Amino acid sequence: MRVLARILGETLTWIVITLMVALTTVVVVAVIYRKAGASLSWYDEVASVLLAWITYYGAALAALKRSHIGFDDVLLALPLGARKVAVILAECLVLFFFGLLAWAGLTILEILEGETLVSLTFVPVSVTQSVIPIGAILFIIAELLSFPYYWRDVMSGHSTEHAPLAHGETPSHDPANPGPEGAR
Repeated sequence: MRVLARILGETLTWIVITLMVALTTVVVVAVIYRKAGASLSWYDEVASVLLAWITYYGAALAALKRSHIGFDDVLLALPLGARKVAVILAECLVLFFFGLLAWAGLTILEILEGETLVSLTFVPVSVTQSVIPIGAILFIIAELLSFPYYWRDVMSGHSTEHAPLAHGETPSHDPANPGPEGAR
């Protein structure tokens, strides 16, 4: 599972970096064109699509690293039995939500079939909106790959929210980058 998590983490990192470079390039080019007195008609649509893609793929990357907002201090204050139930319940709710989001995203793709962007009529809207089900599925995969490490850390009383990232150390719950303790 560590190998899969590492591959997914590296892939998502490069996707997010590529999208951020693309968005930055589009914005800079649009500013230059606007200053020259010739606005780009497609800028707003493309920039908003790129931002949405960064959000979805970045969210999946954050899920893999368990970097989303959490309540580990509340979990750690619970007795071990209640902590187990709370972690499993929370994980099931997250998986259910993103499963529902993936299903809704696929439904939206069917509804939008044949539609194109307003400014770039050769680009199908289904391509731009495909990030919804893809991002949701990637989030589910990331949650499942990182869950065993998260479970281990929370059950052993370690908070993943207060991981020692500020000191350059690798948190033990990051399956995409296991660090020295990954050799276990």
